[in-house]
Amino acid sequence: MERRSFVQGAGLAGVLAAGVAPAVVHAQAALRWRLTSSFPKSLDTIFGAADTFARKVKEMSGGKFEITTHAAGELMPSPALIDGVQNGTVEMGHTAPYYYFGKDDTFALGCAIPFGLNSRQMTAWMYEGNGLKLMREFYAKYSMVNFPMGNTGAQMGGWYRKEIKTVADLKGLKFRVGGFAGRVCERMGCVPQNIPGGEIYQALEKGTIDAAEWVGPYDDQKLGFNKVAQFYHYPGWWEGGPQLDLLVNQKAYDGLSAEYKAIIESAAAYAHTEMQAKYDAKNPAALLQLVASKTKLVSFPKPVLDLAFKESMALYSEISAKNPNWKKVYEDYAKFRKDSNLWFRFTEARFDSYMQSVKL
Repeated sequence: MERRSFVQGAGLAGVLAAGVAPAVVHAQAALRWRLTSSFPKSLDTIFGAADTFARKVKEMSGGKFEITTHAAGELMPSPALIDGVQNGTVEMGHTAPYYYFGKDDTFALGCAIPFGLNSRQMTAWMYEGNGLKLMREFYAKYSMVNFPMGNTGAQMGGWYRKEIKTVADLKGLKFRVGGFAGRVCERMGCVPQNIPGGEIYQALEKGTIDAAEWVGPYDDQKLGFNKVAQFYHYPGWWEGGPQLDLLVNQKAYDGLSAEYKAIIESAAAYAHTEMQAKYDAKNPAALLQLVASKTKLVSFPKPVLDLAFKESMALYSEISAKNPNWKKVYEDYAKFRKDSNLWFRFTEARFDSYMQSVKL
């Protein structure tokens, strides 16, 4: 059988299993790309996914394809990431797409929206539903191709200098909240603040803001929020399963060989799985440590959650009426969410609620 025909027919897994990968790799041109991240290197979970991806690409290419990773601010500030990838200033970016909802609300659907999909549902919609297809159609408008590359799982609801007991406590609350969720919080009476992760501690310490959310116990403890705010609310209803994306400049991607494209896809999928595994493994111990240091865990009151849900659904209807990009993707997203939650009601949710009610 001709080697080229075999490689195309067998796919990457078949090539590796057949032991012909070295010959394929050596046939490829050596490449050196740059990846800019939206996150600081101190966060080994989120930024770490970019390092994992780069390492896997290098391993699978036999060292021929090298990607250097750069923290936010090294090559460009985080807000410029989309423009940098779109314009080809860098070949790749790793980010939470909802940071860029100001360009188009549809970016948020590729990451997380209030009362959206949880992490498993998001991955299912992407890989087995229409999620990846629809989002790639959208990203094509920005000359990029996207790959799921990480998920934090459901997040916490943030750190507050004063406990949220009623809906009235939200009025005028200066709340650092990332991405799209700020639009819902604003409708609830908050004053959303979009502050980069590295500046949150100082703003909270000085009282410039009253509250802040980031991710969850492991990352939040690293950033020291428990030292300047006592009340740790949950759940993060705006981030039930936020997905991170690897964004690749379309022209650069189109210029890759089929083998290098397959390597990127495989390395991103590996990093995607590893990120949530890290959070699920590291968050429990971090939460216990925070509680031991006098952090007070407080559930959001149901009236607060009910208002947030109501305002979220109203906002989605309003956006659908004026944004065809959003409408096309959200209609499919919402149907998948409805069907998936029906299934989870009888399985995951019931199993989890029982397991959490018993003493192990």
